[in-house]
Amino acid sequence: MNTGTIIGIAVGAVVVLLLIAFVVRATSRRRDERRREQAGELRQGARSRSIQAEAARASADEQAAQAKRAQAEAEERAAQARQGHAAAEHQSVEAEHLTESARDQHAQARAIDPDASDSGQDEALAINERTS
Repeated sequence: MNTGTIIGIAVGAVVVLLLIAFVVRATSRRRDERRREQAGELRQGARSRSIQAEAARASADEQAAQAKRAQAEAEERAAQARQGHAAAEHQSVEAEHLTESARDQHAQARAIDPDASDSGQDEALAINERTS
């Protein structure tokens, strides 16, 4: 083999190696570009999901606050109802004491009134009608 042929083969081999390197590099760049696009899409999807998660969290917080307010209002109404019930119970007891006091005074009046009947039935009926 002469030198020209060897040089031609060597140059050809170098050209082939350069072409192979160019193709490999171009393929690698295309693959990297596709990966960048996929990563961008994934990041965009992640941002979208993060926004949705924040919205859901805000909605849940708002519902929890509303429930807490409703519970506080219900507890306040229950406390008012208990106070009303206690006041009514107190008034009922006081009314019973007043009724007993009125009966006692009627009994005393009957005892000292010479014209009153001894049975006190009329007065008892009048008191019962007023308390009913």
